[in-house]
Amino acid sequence: MRKNTVEEKSKCFALKIIKLVQDLESKNQYILAKQILRSGTSIGANIAESVYAASKADFVNKLSIAQKEANETENWLSLLFKSGIIDELTFKSLRNKCGKIRRMLIASITTVKSKMNGQK
Repeated sequence: MRKNTVEEKSKCFALKIIKLVQDLESKNQYILAKQILRSGTSIGANIAESVYAASKADFVNKLSIAQKEANETENWLSLLFKSGIIDELTFKSLRNKCGKIRRMLIASITTVKSKMNGQK
């Protein structure tokens, strides 16, 4: 698998989220850790599900869920930063990686939808 695919980027991002969660748990931030672990790893899980989508509509649906999870993850990162739980460098690095994945998902969704509309 190429390094620049959304699948690979989401896997690398999930690993970074897992490391962040370990740090959060060491600070006794269990509830926030659970939330960002769920949304941050769900991005890649939904992308992986899209590979075997039953139809183009199902594919778009899976990627749309991944996009929503990316948006939620960015929200949790912002809250963690604004509350002083994570530092600015960690925040910016993870937010940028998540944002790149989200933009790739938006582009993929837009492309597939335009092809679907062109077939009608």
